[in-house]
Amino acid sequence: VQLEESGGGQVQAGGSLRLSCAVSVSTDSDYCMGWVRQAPGKGREGVATIDPDGKTSYPDSVKGRFTISKDAAKNIVYLQMNRLKPEDTAMYYCAAGDPVLYPCIPTTISFTGDDYYWGQGTQVTVSS
Repeated sequence: VQLEESGGGQVQAGGSLRLSCAVSVSTDSDYCMGWVRQAPGKGREGVATIDPDGKTSYPDSVKGRFTISKDAAKNIVYLQMNRLKPEDTAMYYCAAGDPVLYPCIPTTISFTGDDYYWGQGTQVTVSS
């Protein structure tokens, strides 16, 4: 499975960005899909997941501001980010893996390591 992120950039606080993750397999396949971010000097943080049934999950830090979705026709997973804050600044990674190995929720997806497939990341910078 290959993943390629795009859509990152620099935006002012309060602005919006939409990240895209092109997936080499059908997004309707039995994969847990998610987005994980890592800021300089900090650990990985899962920010959104969508399971094979379309159920989504978010941590409190982004709930109500971020939305994950998938377009099965294009094999793309999106992360719509609204009302961005400077603390959202990070490298954002797309991840995919077997939901049987780990629960498909943000708190576990960031710890899957080599058990999951990862993209190269896209940088998001939010200025105040």
